[in-house]
This record gives sequence, structure tokens and C-alpha cells, in this order.
Amino acid sequence: MKKILWLLLLFSAFIFTEKGTAAENLQAVINSAKDGSVIKLEDKIYAGNIVIDKPLTLMGTNETLIEGDGKGNVISVRAPGVTISDLKVSKGGMDRNSAEEYAAIKIYTDGNVLRNIGIDESFHGIYLSKAHNNTIENVRVKGLGKEEIAAQGNGLHVYYSNGNLLINNYVVGTRDGMFFDYANDNKVIGNEITKTRYGLHFMYSDRNEFKNNIFTFNTGGAAIMHSNQLKLKNNQFIFNYGHRSFGLMLLSANQNDIENNTFYMNQRGLYIDQSTDNLIKSNQIFQNQIGIELWASSNEQVFTENKIEENTIPAVTLGGSGRNDWSQEGTGNNWGTSFPLLDLDQNGVGDSPAIYKSSLYELIEDQELVYLFLKSPAIKVYEKMNQLMDNEKTMFEDQHPLTDSEKPNFYLSGLVIFAVIISAIIVKRRKLLCISFGRNGRKI
Repeated sequence: MKKILWLLLLFSAFIFTEKGTAAENLQAVINSAKDGSVIKLEDKIYAGNIVIDKPLTLMGTNETLIEGDGKGNVISVRAPGVTISDLKVSKGGMDRNSAEEYAAIKIYTDGNVLRNIGIDESFHGIYLSKAHNNTIENVRVKGLGKEEIAAQGNGLHVYYSNGNLLINNYVVGTRDGMFFDYANDNKVIGNEITKTRYGLHFMYSDRNEFKNNIFTFNTGGAAIMHSNQLKLKNNQFIFNYGHRSFGLMLLSANQNDIENNTFYMNQRGLYIDQSTDNLIKSNQIFQNQIGIELWASSNEQVFTENKIEENTIPAVTLGGSGRNDWSQEGTGNNWGTSFPLLDLDQNGVGDSPAIYKSSLYELIEDQELVYLFLKSPAIKVYEKMNQLMDNEKTMFEDQHPLTDSEKPNFYLSGLVIFAVIISAIIVKRRKLLCISFGRNGRKI
């Protein structure tokens, strides 16, 4: 009997302390491990708030979960050369008023690798704090959703951190998908961000490369503020919609290259304010309410080789007229069917400028709610009335608009057919006149 009672007590103690023992063992193993060790975790839950202070590899499985107590960082990396892979992390501190911004994984050092990690229920997903040359790959961060955006942090937060690679990550439902603050020379490639405030948010961050990323269903696709010499190429900004929404915003952003991106079904494709010397080239800007919104505080933008078509308003300039170029070295933009153009010499450039005039700039400047009604029939009536009263302003003038050279030029074809018919009529009438009056006009 005593043996049975002793076994029951031992079994009860084991069940009660299993989670705590796992946590103690994990931190103890980390503490006792040698530099460069590989720690393989099991298919179980480990208690978090662990600190990694030496170079090692922490490797889990699809069923490994490191769970915090909701009061701090679940994992703190305080040594360089750490690799964390193939596990889930949950329940980081959510206190917005703490001295430190908590995260599921917070990195304070250089040269670390985070790969194949799932994160939820944390203020920030991954936070790089003065950490350089790290790789963040295939990390999935799930936030609390749009109803709780103000109560949480960002999916991937990069603070005073340079030379990092963020590749093939997925972020949904956080405040900002990726936030860069005083972070330079980073590469952001192949990430997908959805249902956030800003998919990407740059502040005082220069020379970053941003390629092959996808932004959908955010309030704003990407907000580039006080940041210079960025390269944004081959990204997709699709259906970023709401009050004052945009695909891409440039605010006090200079000398940036924006090439081969797609802006589709946004409230505003591009929004440019207080920015100078940006190159906007070879982008697809279509079916947005406003293709390009350009404030007069922005100068020396160059728009060239863009396809800008089927937008409710192709482009609007607000606050006056800035000094911007709508073509470069004789190459303008393709405006689709918005401006039917002749190209008699078939060189791919229209024979006349593409000029767009509108009166809507006054409404937009005075009343922000106009954005919500740009597709209303009343707006079209308003534009028509101002057109009749000659109360419009030139929004842009593209001196060298492009035509679809690969498509048949129906206007030219029609003109040629018309000319042939007229020539045939003239020749026939001339022949009849010659028969009736002779070549000198006398009747014979």
C-alpha cells in the first residue's frame, strides 16, 4: 500500500512540474552549452523569457512552442552568431508603457539568423535593436487584427540596425508590417504584408533596397518618410484602401528609384509630398481612384515609361504647380485610352502632348471627404460644368507620351483609309473633267 501511495505522489509531482522543468532545463541547457552547440528541442511547450548569451543553434520542430509569461521578451538574443529555427513563439509582453518595447524575439547583436518561425500574441514580432547583418527569413507574424492595431506593435521592427536581410516573411494584422527607424543599407525581398496600418514604414532610413514584396488590404501600402536613396523595384501595391489611403507615399523623401512596381486598385497609387529628385520609371499604375497625387511642395520628380491607365483621375497636382518632368530624354508615359494619340511616324511617341486639365484639385484641397466620392456621377457633372466654364487647371503636360506600338494604330489606319478614299475620289473626278473639258479646261 505504501509503495502504491509513493508511486502516486511521484506521478502527481511529475505531472505538476513538467512545464516548469522543461523551462528550467531549456535555460539550463543554454547556460551550460558550449559555444557553437546545437540544441534540438522536442515537440512540446517550453516556457519563455529565455536569454541566449552565447553563439549557438536553437532548433525545434513544427510542434515546438516557446511561450512567454506576457511580461517581457520571449527570447532575448544577446550574443552574435545565434541561429533560431523551426519553432513557434508566443505571448510576449504587451505593455505599451514599459521602458522597453517587448517582442517575441528581440535581437541586440550582430550576425544572427532567424528562420522558419511562427509568432503570435506579442507586442512586436521581431525587434532588431542596434543589431546589424542579421538574416530574418520565412518568419510568419500574426497580429491581433485591425480592431486592435493601436494596441500592438509591428511585425518586424528594425531600429538603428544596418545591413540586415529580411526575406520571404509574412505579416498579417499588426500595426505596421515592417518598420525601419534610423536603419540603413538593409535588403527587404519577397515579403508579403496584409491587413496592417502601413505595410512598410521607413523613417530616417537611407539606401535600403526593397524588391519583390506584396502589399494588400492595408490602410497604406508603403510610407517612405524622411528617407533617401532607396530602391523600390518589382513590388506590388494592391487594394490598399480607406480614408486617405495610398499604395506608396513619399513624404520628405529624396533621390529614390521607384521602378517596375504595380499600383492597382488603391485609393491613390502614388502620393508625393515635400519630396525632391525621385525617379518614377516603368511602373504599372492602373484602376486606382487617383493614379498620382502630387503636391506642389515636391519638385524635380521624373516620370518616364510608366503605364498609367484606367484610373478615375490619372494625376492631380495640389497646392500649386511644382517643377516636375513627365518625360525623360524624349520618353514620356503611356496613358492608355485616356489620351487618344496619333503616331504617324510609328516611333512609339505621340505626335502631340498629352495634357490633362481638371477642376477637382479645388475640391480635394478643401475637403478630404472628396476621396470617398471620386467615382460618384456628381463628380463627373462637376467636372463637366467647370470644363464648359473654362474653369480648369492643367494637372500635367507630357510632351512625349508613349503609344502602344505593339497594337494596331486604329487612328492611323483610319486616317490612311480616309486619305485613300479621298485620293480615289479626286482622281476619278479629275478624269471626268479631262474627258469633258480637256486638259486646258475647254469643253470638247
